[in-house]
Amino acid sequence: MSPYLQPEVLNSKLTNAIDADVIAPNDAVLLTGATGFVGMALLARILERTNRRVVVLVRAASQSEADARVEALMSSVADSPGDYRDRVTAVRGDLTAPGLGLGRRRDWIAEHVSEIIHGAASVSFNLSLSMSRSINVEGTRRLLALADDCAGSGNGLRRMTYVSTAYVAGKRHGYAQESELEVGQSFRNAYEQSKQEAELLVQAERERLPLTIVRPSIVVGERDTGWTSSFNVMYGPVRAVAAGALQVMPGRHDGVLDIVTVDYVADAILELAASPKAHGGTFQIVAGEQATTIGELSRLAARRFNRRRPRLIPPRAYRSMVHPLMLRRANPDARRRLRASEVYFPYMSLDLRFDDRLARELLEPLGIRATPLSDCFDTLMDFAEAAKWGRAPISRAETRSPARTAFRGRCATEAIA
Repeated sequence: MSPYLQPEVLNSKLTNAIDADVIAPNDAVLLTGATGFVGMALLARILERTNRRVVVLVRAASQSEADARVEALMSSVADSPGDYRDRVTAVRGDLTAPGLGLGRRRDWIAEHVSEIIHGAASVSFNLSLSMSRSINVEGTRRLLALADDCAGSGNGLRRMTYVSTAYVAGKRHGYAQESELEVGQSFRNAYEQSKQEAELLVQAERERLPLTIVRPSIVVGERDTGWTSSFNVMYGPVRAVAAGALQVMPGRHDGVLDIVTVDYVADAILELAASPKAHGGTFQIVAGEQATTIGELSRLAARRFNRRRPRLIPPRAYRSMVHPLMLRRANPDARRRLRASEVYFPYMSLDLRFDDRLARELLEPLGIRATPLSDCFDTLMDFAEAAKWGRAPISRAETRSPARTAFRGRCATEAIA
């Protein structure tokens, strides 16, 4: 028995017996953020496409709770979770705790993990800067310290991949290059600022550790099934259009919305994490020149749901005059939805595009490329309606069932052709 274990760990249904004989060879992937949307897609692909063992860092009050969370996660992302249980280890940890709250489990991780994908973060736009920093900045600092431990133990550290966001570019205009990070920009919210500060920490360690930074933009469901576990950002206004509840909205017709499907993001992250050419680089996983606009999104939504296109009003005028009037006239439920939409106002009139040349140079020869939103919009909406916009969740595993072929839309047909 490993000296690091408590009896409850040994009795787990998952492979939580943290013992060299169980997980050897020392070549596991540590995945943070596995219970989040992108993390779920990453975990599914690692299990389905590789033979790698995965250590999932999960926040929980006890090891048994961590086991239960990962058990549920496996059932959600994999259609045959039993095929993969002997490759997944749940480890209880906390980004906000000293030493990640790992205690003696830290030594075992350092010995057995040779790759880290750090995707855990608070993505809330409503948190204070101090709270966002406690998770996104200090959590990343602690992961970097753990990466240093891994580099000096076991088989060493092959790569740590940090999942950032394209919106570290902040309040800018024109083009944001992959090589840029700190250009004197201000930020729309604490999320953007804390992610930029975390990325600065990662960049500072590039001389000592094998690091790759990836920056996705706005992530929506899978292009072939529409599956998503997160109905944020794009889905809110589209749902309002579908209900006929959105006659006006803030934005410019040519305001840029850089939206990518989660399959592109997950495929790109895994390929860049493995590519020697990506060592030390920063890559924007974005739609780039294929990015949609507010005008196109409103047109797609109106066509799909047979509604009148919302009238777009300059954001400043909308915030100062139209929005307060709508709040006064709305019923309590509509008022709550309007309040929730306020955090997205700054993204409705962007004239910022993201350069993704370096990412495309590595990914496109492998057939990994972004899909225009217009090509997959109906598939995304088929899923959203079937899942009642998140009120009746449908797992990724369920979309793989033959009974769920209704979600496989035009993008899947094109991929087969």
